[in-house]
Amino acid sequence: MKKLILFVLIFVLAACTAGAPSEFDRNAAKWKDAGVSHYSFSLFIGCFCPFAQDMPLNIEVKDGEVVSLTRFDGTPIDPTDPAYETYVSYATIDRIFLKLETALTEADDVIVAYESVYGYPANIAIDYIKEAIDDELSFQISNFVVLE
Repeated sequence: MKKLILFVLIFVLAACTAGAPSEFDRNAAKWKDAGVSHYSFSLFIGCFCPFAQDMPLNIEVKDGEVVSLTRFDGTPIDPTDPAYETYVSYATIDRIFLKLETALTEADDVIVAYESVYGYPANIAIDYIKEAIDDELSFQISNFVVLE
């Protein structure tokens, strides 16, 4: 009888949590539901990368497209810049959500703090391989402003 009660209890608990949306899903939905289509933000990408001197980037996005991308000092980043493609791959909140979603399934450790009003990931720390050195990646989003 005790085994049956234990089995039923485990089954009920599993059923209660199986359909619950994850923190990622709740915040991605919050971001989508906010319907923000024109915004700006500063993005700091932390890694063992040669472009650390450019951080933070200042980015303006409208309708999912990057309107402007500048270094911390206001210097525009030209498409011929060697780091341009890397920057653009993280230059919208939607792209950051996609990168985060991938990291949540592939990395050994991911720590995320979501912004409370719009749900975007404000701070992300990713360690792809726990035992490896120099594979960590982090993002900090600040100065987020809805435009229009």
